[in-house]
Amino acid sequence: MNILLALIPISLILLGIAVSAFIWAVRRGQFDDLDTPALDILHDDPNEPHAPSENHADAD
Repeated sequence: MNILLALIPISLILLGIAVSAFIWAVRRGQFDDLDTPALDILHDDPNEPHAPSENHADAD
């Protein structure tokens, strides 16, 4: 029973931290644009040819 006297305040503190983090994220605009990041993965970057490497390992 005594453990509840410790666990309840700890859980309330953690709840307060989680709510504060959520409010901070909403105010900073973290949830403003939910569609663009999901669609960005579908856009391919243009393929650029890679130049051949001039660093060849010598077999000395």
